[in-house]
Amino acid sequence: MIAIADQNYFTPEEYLKLEEQSSTKHEYIDGYIYAMAGALDPHVTVAGNLFALLRSHVRGSGCRVYIADMKARIEALNRFYYPDVMVTCDQRDKETPAYKRFPCLIVEVLSDSTEAFDRGDKFADYQVLESLQEYVLINTKRQRVECFRRNDEGLWVLQSYIAENKSFRLNSVNFEETIASLYEDVVFES
Repeated sequence: MIAIADQNYFTPEEYLKLEEQSSTKHEYIDGYIYAMAGALDPHVTVAGNLFALLRSHVRGSGCRVYIADMKARIEALNRFYYPDVMVTCDQRDKETPAYKRFPCLIVEVLSDSTEAFDRGDKFADYQVLESLQEYVLINTKRQRVECFRRNDEGLWVLQSYIAENKSFRLNSVNFEETIASLYEDVVFES
């Protein structure tokens, strides 16, 4: 996300209308829009791999997997974000084709320009979503998956997976896969 906001204030309805016609994606934070930066090959490859694996896993379950171009709406905070991968199993999300309000899983693939925001304010914002069970951060510099899970007390508990673990698990959608499959075709910078 580019840190410079357009100077005009937009209502959520104005933002959604603008976004339908824009060739550039924007995130929306309390009336202001922020242009999103492009992504590098490792980022796109990891997100694509996870989408393909999850899509195959949830087929026929009533859950839907979205990648990059679907917005998550946090109405209580007046926010719209574009998660890299998002899963919703809530039937109410069929009512809103431009965004989803009830995701159970949100995944952000980390990049240098967004990592601090993804770990900080964005994660804090996502925690407001009562439906959200897991928030996952995927590293593109080394094989590392960080799963933050909401426990029965409402606290977020971290479980990290690295290459030596061989596999990772997403409890929110009862999914387990190898780290190697997630990082297939990813070339790490030396």
